[in-house]
Amino acid sequence: MTRTAVVICPGRGTYNKAELGYLHRHHANRMQMIGGFDAIRANAGQAAVTALDGADRFTVSKYSRGDVASPLIYAASLADAQVLADDIEVVAVTGNSMGWYIALAVGGAVSPENGFRVVNTMGTLMQDHLIGGQLVYPFSDDSWVADPQRKAELLADVAQINAQDGQVLALSIDLGGMLVLAGNEEGLRAFEASWPSVQDRFPMRLANHAAFHTHLQAPVAAEGRTQLGAELFKQPDRPLIDGRGKIWWPGATDTQALWDYTLGHQVTAAYDFTRAIQTAAREFAPDLFIVTGPGATLGGAVAQSLVLAGWQGMCDRAAFQSQQKARPFLIAMGREDQRALATT
Repeated sequence: MTRTAVVICPGRGTYNKAELGYLHRHHANRMQMIGGFDAIRANAGQAAVTALDGADRFTVSKYSRGDVASPLIYAASLADAQVLADDIEVVAVTGNSMGWYIALAVGGAVSPENGFRVVNTMGTLMQDHLIGGQLVYPFSDDSWVADPQRKAELLADVAQINAQDGQVLALSIDLGGMLVLAGNEEGLRAFEASWPSVQDRFPMRLANHAAFHTHLQAPVAAEGRTQLGAELFKQPDRPLIDGRGKIWWPGATDTQALWDYTLGHQVTAAYDFTRAIQTAAREFAPDLFIVTGPGATLGGAVAQSLVLAGWQGMCDRAAFQSQQKARPFLIAMGREDQRALATT
């Protein structure tokens, strides 16, 4: 019996100390493909993906860099998507932030090699420029109950901070029950001074992250468009759901427009991951939501997005946990206890 699934590709921050060696552990039989990625890196004078993954030691300062994290996450996520069980039919693909580039490859809108060129180029440009930064702050509590008033208050404060001279702050990613905010140092500090510390870790700065999905990235977008031509893009094999909730359909996609979005709006405007997941649920009603590795942190945002949508009657965290326990429908391939649920 076929199981339908939406595949969800993760973004930055998902290859951490526990993930070191992920490719060698899970994808030793896919080293030919990954070797092709190494050749692209070698031509750019960069360390091989296999060498980075096979290193003896993990350091945040190195592995959080855009030119290191991006290619590792791409290779791990794409390889995971290629080893799904035979009875799983992928009905749509989406991703979070940098995960959009991976989704393009999983969905067939770019070849694995061209997808790697996109992600490696953009990750390197982001690191070279490193304009601004990001932080995370929740608007829902531990129960995941929607609190639209608190969200509105947070966004109103962001707009007020952004209106002050010398301060830049904007919504970067709508991420389930959390907001990822981005801006310059002055804007980020103003927010940190405005809102109390919650759950012992928020507001949380993200190491080596630039002000992704804001107008501050316009120079990166422009350089990316210069280096990455529209000829890299083709008709997708599977429906793709972007950071606005828009669906790009196989056989009906304007590939020039897809290139324009990917290296334009997607880089310089807010990314609505919550809406992408809710669109996936409502339009495709899959049996499974499969989050590819590395890592498993994105699973929480997926679950929160479904709860906020009232998917299958879920109204809070307890309701999600009850349904997940009875019939696991959210599978994080980066979790050893869940990986076997989605693989051959």
